[in-house]
Amino acid sequence: MATANKTCSLGRIIYRFAASLSRVIALLIILWGCTANDFNAGAIAWKTYSNSRYGFEFPYPSNWTSLAVPTNDDGIAFISPQDNTVEIRGWASQYLPNDQETGKKLKSNFKTAQGVSGVMVVEVDQRVGSMTLTLTQSQVKYYWQGRSKSQEFPEYYRLFYYIAQQYRILKF
Repeated sequence: MATANKTCSLGRIIYRFAASLSRVIALLIILWGCTANDFNAGAIAWKTYSNSRYGFEFPYPSNWTSLAVPTNDDGIAFISPQDNTVEIRGWASQYLPNDQETGKKLKSNFKTAQGVSGVMVVEVDQRVGSMTLTLTQSQVKYYWQGRSKSQEFPEYYRLFYYIAQQYRILKF
């Protein structure tokens, strides 16, 4: 009986490892086809969202619809006219330099066209794919995010990447 339990436990471990490995491989395959270099921004009519409270801005396609602006005016979200599950959002918040979060500081891996360095995290699971940019300047954390269904994420990756590159901090 003990041998059967060990075999089942080993089988579960192997299954979990294989499932995790298959997710990583799927993500790599998705991102392998996603390069931002051939994105044609000129083919899109753009508007610019500007946030006066925190002093940031980013472009968005002019035919996207904004969701209700929060009463604290910390940011905004836009949804695609083709699919309301596809969204881009930008927001900011004050932070204290000795926050616990600073202990988990990730190494910068992204630079905006303005020259501001930050952290870009791309996550794709079975349901949702997202690209999240975090920038920190003068006790303010700036965030930008693009999200879509995971199976559509490769279609939006170039758009999301372009917008993240164009994100600007006005008080820089």
